[in-house]
Amino acid sequence: MTELADLPAVDLVAAYRAGEVSPVEAIDAVLARVESSEPKLCALYAPDPEGARAAARASERRWRAGEPAGPLDGVPVTVKENIATKGTPVPQGTAATELIPAAEDAPAPARLRESGAVIFAKTTMPDYGMLSSGASSFHHLSRNPWDLTRTPGGSSAGAGAAAAAGYGPLHVGTDIGGSIRLPAGWCGVVGLKPSFGRIPVSPPYAGRVIGPLTRTVADAALLTSVLSGPDERDHTALPPAEADWTRLDREVRGLRIALLLDHRVGLPVEPVVTAAVTAAAQLFASAGAVVEPIDPFLSREMLDGMDLFWRFRSCTDISVLPAERRAKILPGIAQWATSAEDVSAAEVFHGFSQMDAISVAANRVARDFDYVLSPVAPIPAFPAEQAYPTGDPMRAMEHIAFTLPYNMSGQPAVSVNCGWTPEGLPIGLQIAGKRFDDLGTLALARAYERIRPAQRPWPRL
Repeated sequence: MTELADLPAVDLVAAYRAGEVSPVEAIDAVLARVESSEPKLCALYAPDPEGARAAARASERRWRAGEPAGPLDGVPVTVKENIATKGTPVPQGTAATELIPAAEDAPAPARLRESGAVIFAKTTMPDYGMLSSGASSFHHLSRNPWDLTRTPGGSSAGAGAAAAAGYGPLHVGTDIGGSIRLPAGWCGVVGLKPSFGRIPVSPPYAGRVIGPLTRTVADAALLTSVLSGPDERDHTALPPAEADWTRLDREVRGLRIALLLDHRVGLPVEPVVTAAVTAAAQLFASAGAVVEPIDPFLSREMLDGMDLFWRFRSCTDISVLPAERRAKILPGIAQWATSAEDVSAAEVFHGFSQMDAISVAANRVARDFDYVLSPVAPIPAFPAEQAYPTGDPMRAMEHIAFTLPYNMSGQPAVSVNCGWTPEGLPIGLQIAGKRFDDLGTLALARAYERIRPAQRPWPRL
């Protein structure tokens, strides 16, 4: 029998409805898993077991009365620590932050609580979310449950690790260049970067989204259905989608699917990654899709422009901190950011303009194809102690060529596991859709779940 900590959210809710399982039993199982695994994994920040048990007891009463608060009533969930929850400080992964309790819930946790979800902990991230690893000057080093010597990815580091380790079914992350999809790919879970504006964010920022990390596509869709509720604090938010997020059946036959195996920018794609993504594309072709290889659409100028703009933005943010706080920032990030101190206004503007250049290029592909397949990352998970896959802060963006474009273009993109390295590390397949086609993109990922080879058992620590 599947342990309660490993049960998908859709199954947990069905079990609550049938009276077969109590939310109290579910949170106790999750907290027991955390107790046994967290000393090795270091995925959580500010766990609140007593608050979680109280919320679970309230959920149990609602289910017994036949009056659940919403689709997630009683389901355990974590929230990335840069998403404010009332009463908990938001360190943003860095020791340079003053620990001031948040005054209110941000939109995502507000929707979760309205739905009755049990938020039992926040999850870790690197300094300011500017790494694709679990390295942080504030948190303990987060690790990958498939191999504790490897990174879980980032910046939603703890969320990816927690999802793979079975810290309950639902985890909420953020993504501005790959921060949901990279940990999802390297931890073998599902990670959705929704269309820009689909899920309200506070404060909103160009390219930044909030999205789910789960073990199944159905759970990702269920969580998205709740998180995408309206919130007036995000002036960039889309109108609420009138979609049935439970309808994930998708006919593959006849779809035009692009296959992008190498952007030829950044780190070279390792052969094991190419082989796994190619095999996934062949499965789609066998199911009746028309799969066509395409040329790269991301250029060196685009990637370097975004790197420069983000360096300048971070340099500006860091420069206003008192010297004693600046000194606490992870050294590599400080080096990367302060390297932009002397760039010109023209250089910054050119870098910023690459957002639109990337968006135009990515959306041009979407005009000709229904979906785009690619790797999530060119490499498998790298050593945990290594802050950057290149080992060089000045080459910080070399691994995000596949993920970055869809943040700039606003398109939905989902990571789903498509294979394994000889060492047993997961390999992520990215499926990108047209703007606003979040449900269709999830449905195609669900179709892939059905046709891919059997998955390996989840890691146990």
